[in-house]
Amino acid sequence: MLMIDLHCHILPFLDDGPKSFDESITMVKQAISDGIHTLVATPHHLDGLFLNSRKQIANHIEMLKNRLENENIDITILQGMEVHLCKTIWQYFESGEAFGINHTPYVLLELPGQSIPPQLKNEIFELQVRGYKPIIAHPERNLVIQTHEVIIYDLVSWGVFVQITASSLFGFYGPIAQKCAKLYLKNRIAHLIASDAHSPDNRPPLLSDAVDYAARVLKDSNEALEMVNKRPEAIIAGQPIDCPEPLKSKKGIAKWFSFR
Repeated sequence: MLMIDLHCHILPFLDDGPKSFDESITMVKQAISDGIHTLVATPHHLDGLFLNSRKQIANHIEMLKNRLENENIDITILQGMEVHLCKTIWQYFESGEAFGINHTPYVLLELPGQSIPPQLKNEIFELQVRGYKPIIAHPERNLVIQTHEVIIYDLVSWGVFVQITASSLFGFYGPIAQKCAKLYLKNRIAHLIASDAHSPDNRPPLLSDAVDYAARVLKDSNEALEMVNKRPEAIIAGQPIDCPEPLKSKKGIAKWFSFR
């Protein structure tokens, strides 16, 4: 099982990820042992705590690559960032202060953990009309979305892609996030699985168990694998990704009027 991890905090010193290059290398070894051949380094950006420039990220990737080469460790590490959704976020991408996964139009966006910005729809629209393809990171962990499932349906209906965290499927972020992640799989509104790894101990870069879990939920091992290989491969190449039509919930896809 060869996999790509699109969301991984593998670089030290830039955010709340690994504390040293030694920890980063341990994480890389974990990823390789799990079947991951490509990691996208996605440090936090614009979240009120961390600001990471293109140059900083490139420099840290180069330092990590040098360490890996010296130890004869073979893995591909690509540039990316996890950009916190904020007002006029499109301006940060247009100016180059923020950029997409592997510098493609696919942009990894993080929502606040406990709220939904009232300008969300407008910011998504402004990105899309400029050719960007938003991917919402781990919406199953957002407290508002957890209790208003229509929000995630609306996001997908707007053309947004959804990435769930592998460990959410095993209850790492609590039973509600676990239930939501499973629902998103079942109803085909989760398109990608990533590790969102931060450390070798508490949050390691592992995907294979989550893929097996997804295969059982989807009743289709090939479809589960696409979430960590075929679709991520298209994303890092900047190519269109093929996703199934989302299934309606029992309540149907109501309109999200309160946040529009």
